[in-house]
Amino acid sequence: MFNTLYSRIAAVLFSLVVVIGYVVYSMVLYSAEMYQQELTQKLNVALAEHIVAEEPLFTKQGLSEQPGTTQNNGELTGEFKGELKGEFKGEQQINQKALQSLFHWLMVINPSIELYLLNAKGEILAFSAPDGHVKKQTVSLTPIKKFLTGNATYPLMGDDPRGSGQSSRKKVFSAAPIPGINADNPAGYLYVILEGEAFDSVTDMVKGSYILSFTTTGLGASLLFALFAGLMAFGLLTRRLRCLTRIMAEYGDSNNRSHKNSNQRYPVSKLSTDEIDRLGINFNEMADRIDEQMEALMQTDAKRREMVANVSHDLRTPLTSLHGYLETLLLKDATLSAKERRQYLEVATAQSTRLNQLITDLFELAKLDSSETVLNVEPFLLTELVHDIMHKFTLEAEKRDITIQSDFVNNLPYAYGDIGLIQRVLDNLIGNALRYTPRGGYITLSLTEKSDNIMIKVADTGSGIPEDEISHIFERFYRLEKNRTASGKNAGLGLSIAKRIVDLHGGNIEAASQLNHGTTFSFSLPTYQFA
Repeated sequence: MFNTLYSRIAAVLFSLVVVIGYVVYSMVLYSAEMYQQELTQKLNVALAEHIVAEEPLFTKQGLSEQPGTTQNNGELTGEFKGELKGEFKGEQQINQKALQSLFHWLMVINPSIELYLLNAKGEILAFSAPDGHVKKQTVSLTPIKKFLTGNATYPLMGDDPRGSGQSSRKKVFSAAPIPGINADNPAGYLYVILEGEAFDSVTDMVKGSYILSFTTTGLGASLLFALFAGLMAFGLLTRRLRCLTRIMAEYGDSNNRSHKNSNQRYPVSKLSTDEIDRLGINFNEMADRIDEQMEALMQTDAKRREMVANVSHDLRTPLTSLHGYLETLLLKDATLSAKERRQYLEVATAQSTRLNQLITDLFELAKLDSSETVLNVEPFLLTELVHDIMHKFTLEAEKRDITIQSDFVNNLPYAYGDIGLIQRVLDNLIGNALRYTPRGGYITLSLTEKSDNIMIKVADTGSGIPEDEISHIFERFYRLEKNRTASGKNAGLGLSIAKRIVDLHGGNIEAASQLNHGTTFSFSLPTYQFA
């Protein structure tokens, strides 16, 4: 039921509305009750004082009747248990006639008022209530004395004689002392409950109050409107989340990610600033990266298949040729002349050499790709290494009528690298230049100092490389036989090995070429800084 974000938000909002509504309703009822009690008490704060001042409630006549024998003809009710003890005995007694008149008129004018006549100890002597309704015999004098100080904070609550137990409800009151023998020792107190049984129930008060009923109805309508508006607002806010969820689900189910699909991207406006839009932007960027990686993986897989096919072809060709010539030697050994036998053996040896070179290159490239490759770096003179390599290729260059020349000074600083691997790079570059440079061409090796590096360049005057092919020439098994004359012995691994070695030295090898004018390969090595 609550399996969506919107339903959970709606449930939380509904719960909050119910709780807040209950709290506000309770506060309204409580505030209304407290306000009504405070107003009632403030308006009647001097009521008891006026009643006491109007007519004496105790007389100084002799004691004419014994306690418990007074009858009030149903108007002055209550039993006088212990009311004339101590200081009252033989000195003062209740003014029955005054009380009878007072109780009668106050009940007629305001039935909600209850009067209680207390002695100095708080014991109830008489009261204006039906028999059996008064449950307590005494009233606490603490709130009465606080009331009489005139510094009380309203509403001030006092005991309700009609309540039973310690948890009975408190009520607002008015009180006044009844003069005694002297001002410091009152004969008793007139205790007036301002809200009688008509105010005992909050529910009755609400039912009888138009304002509270109107307030309650308005509060309920406001909360319902807030709930409806909140659900609508949350629906609008979560709409973009639902849209993003749908797009992500469609993207996850998509089987073809080789190209960008605009329907699988979150639409972002130029004014997007909130978290949902930022989440959508991050998803779009993530989806773009995944698409690029998927496309790269597909290209890598295609290259891997092409590499496997090239390796299979390059291995199969010399093996087939070698096997064919060896088989011919076995079958025709008796009929072959010494010249023919030697010719077959030379061809078989050339194919074996080609096969061995291909396998060596494959192992070398695999070794360079492994994480176990450790460079044996040391300072060395690059000029001496270049001279040695030039002498190494001089004989082959003369056979091809190609001139190898140098362009550098001899006082260059020491280079810092693995001399064996750098020699392999130069061997591959010069060998590649010899392979594709026509007769009468030139190969130039140049060294120049640039900042803290030495720039090495190998340039030829060959047929050049098409511009759209330059970015692929360092790929494994990539060859340009369609564009450049090749001997057929090249497996397409030389430049890949050279690039990998330069990468291990922290450098970058580049190629620049112009059709029918030649190609230049360049890379740099750091110079050795002597301490």
